[in-house]
Formats: sequence, structure tokens, C-alpha cells
Amino acid sequence: MVRLPLVTVLLGVLLAGGSSARAGDDQTLIERRPLVLERDGVWLGRGVCYGPHRDGQTPDGGPQPTREQVREDMHLLDSRFDLVRIYGSGEAAEFALDAIERDHLGLRVMLGAWIGPESGDTEIDPERDANEDQVSELIRIANAHPGTVLAVNVGNETQVFWSGHKIARERLIAYIREVRAAVSVPVTTCDDFNFWNKPESDAVAAEVDFIGLHAYGMWNGQTLVDALSWTRAQIDDVGSKHPGLPVVHAESGWATRKHTEGEQATLIKGEPGEKQQELYYRAYTSWAQEAQQAYFFFEAFDEKWKGGAHPDEVEKHWGLWNSDRTAKLAVDVELPGEGEE
Repeated sequence: MVRLPLVTVLLGVLLAGGSSARAGDDQTLIERRPLVLERDGVWLGRGVCYGPHRDGQTPDGGPQPTREQVREDMHLLDSRFDLVRIYGSGEAAEFALDAIERDHLGLRVMLGAWIGPESGDTEIDPERDANEDQVSELIRIANAHPGTVLAVNVGNETQVFWSGHKIARERLIAYIREVRAAVSVPVTTCDDFNFWNKPESDAVAAEVDFIGLHAYGMWNGQTLVDALSWTRAQIDDVGSKHPGLPVVHAESGWATRKHTEGEQATLIKGEPGEKQQELYYRAYTSWAQEAQQAYFFFEAFDEKWKGGAHPDEVEKHWGLWNSDRTAKLAVDVELPGEGEE
């Protein structure tokens, strides 16, 4: 695992220099912020998605992750990765950043603002208030941790047609612009390939420094044999539709269990399991290292609060570690590039 001093290393677009783009309908010219994913010739693109909630904890109230629990998680992730993606700007995010800095860990963070649907009521809209609070906290936390927060992400899957938390495109763009004006690091929004591959994504792409792309072979009917080639094809396709705008693969993974009912039973054709996850992880990370494709593997830990009540619900079982922090088979895979200085 490469260890970096606490210096500013700009995460970003896999290019040494910046580029320009015309943002939104007003045709304002933005200067894209360069992302550098290497130091001293060592590539730093190996990332993981992180949700902090353990068994008995949920984002919706009740017991929350403690400072020591989050610190323990950061040490586990530091043993395997360069980057960690955090989805919301709250107490757990600050716990994570504090642990990274105080314990001199090598991790760098893509910090998120969680954006939910808004009612559109100009007088009373609690959802809009919550979004504005997330944006304000994202700005505050990012600016308080220079060198550790390397990029920020505004909204997760807010535009794709099947999303359960869609928001009007103009509202997303307004939030991106607000954040961009207040931070110095690269800014993006993360969404499914089925948004980024359509013309309506152009207005959003014009506002960001890189594309945060989600593409899951498993969710899209691919077997283990075909999942990696399918994934590469989606990344290439989205890249071709937004030339000059680098693509970070912000979510990809392989679940270890799934339910026999519902959409997961019909959409998922690949067999779940720890061995299958290990094989996908090994192939995916080897390809990403060779291609220098920055990624955030989904995800660090199983999260039992997700999905329906059935214990086999697939959303609970994407972790490389179980929810009790015991390792699954993939954790023992030696990542390409480990040990490089």
C-alpha cells in the first residue's frame, strides 16, 4: 500500500492539464480542473465505496456509527485501497476524515452530498432544505480537509430514468454550480450509464470535471464470464459520447447473495457468491490497473439496513467484508500495484 504525506494531490481527470467546456444553457465557459491520480510515478486509482452503518444502524435515525467504528473501518480500507467514496456529508464523513488525518493513513476521499427529490413547493419543502444542508456541509467539510478530500460528488443517481430519488436537472446543475464556486477540488455527479449515454446528459456533463459512472454487469443480466467485457464497453461508450471528459468508474461490483423474488430474481442472471465475487474482483482490478482506469469498487461492507426485509436481499450483500467486518474471499486477493513505492 502506497503511503502519501498529507499533501494536496488533486484527484481527477487522468490528465495532466485542464480543459474547457461550455456549461449549461447560458453557455458559460468553465475551466475544467485537472485530476492527477499518481504521485512519484505510482498510479493512485484504486478506490472503494463506503457506507458506515453497521447492524442495527440506519441513516434514518436511531443508533449511528461511532467515531471509533468509523476509525476501525478506515484502517481496514487503508490496507487495500488508495481512495474511498463517501456518499453524504454528515458526522460519519467527518469521523472518517479525522481518522485518516490523525492516524496518517494513505486514503484520499471523494466526498458526496446526498441529494433527494424535491417537491417543488417554493414555500415549504423539507426535502429541498435537506439538500441545501447537504450542499452546505459538503462545502464546509471539503474546505476543512484540503489534501484529503480530493474530489466532491453532488448527487447520486438523480437523473437516470429508474431512479427512486430523481431531481429536476436544473436543480442538480444549480447545486453543482454552487459547490464548484465554493471549493477548489474537482466536482462531479455520479449516475448510471443509462443516463450518461443519452443526449440529455450533455447539459450536466458540461458542468463537471469528470464523469462519475455506474455500470454493473450483474444488474444488467451479464454472467460472470461476460461481465467485465460488458463493463468496459459501457465505459468506452460513455467516453465516446463525452469526448475529452474523463470517466471514473464510480460503482461496480459483484454481490454474494440475492433473493429469489422481485426484480433481482429476473434481472440478475449471474450467480452470486463469495467465489464469484473474488473472480470478478480479481479480473476487474487487474484490468483497471493495466488500463489506468480509476474506480470505486462497490462496496466495502455489507449493509443489512438496505433493501427489503428478507435476509437475502441483494442490496445487503455487495460488501468485500461482511457487516461484522469479517473478510470475504476477495479481500485476500492481492491488488495489482500493491507494495509499489
